[in-house]
Amino acid sequence: MPPSPDKPSNRRLGQLPRWLWLALGFLFVALGFIGALLPLMPTTIFLILAAACFARSSPRLEAWLLNHPRFGPTLRAWREDGAIGPQAKFMACLGMAVGYALFWWGARPSLAADLIVALVLAGCAAFILTRPTPGRT
Repeated sequence: MPPSPDKPSNRRLGQLPRWLWLALGFLFVALGFIGALLPLMPTTIFLILAAACFARSSPRLEAWLLNHPRFGPTLRAWREDGAIGPQAKFMACLGMAVGYALFWWGARPSLAADLIVALVLAGCAAFILTRPTPGRT
């Protein structure tokens, strides 16, 4: 029986089963560690997502990520202040520029596709550059 329009659905994002949050957390950790090894694949966003999933499923794994010697400080800065360090900002923007250049060179897109991709990447870069810097919030 479908839910009635006056009752909210029981399947909201926050009400996913614990095991699904845990599985998503492990998936995002795997993608984050792959991103740490492969150029042009992000790391931090996947680890931010993993920490959020673990917050809903496993406090122990969430603490492990937040206290990780390499990734913990970045994750805590994002969680506490929405802050991104200067080197991370530079690397993210550089990665987007290189990705755009590879897209333009390899795909030879139409003008419309070229402008859409350029605008999306410029918007992402603007978001990153306008985030506070850790310790300066």
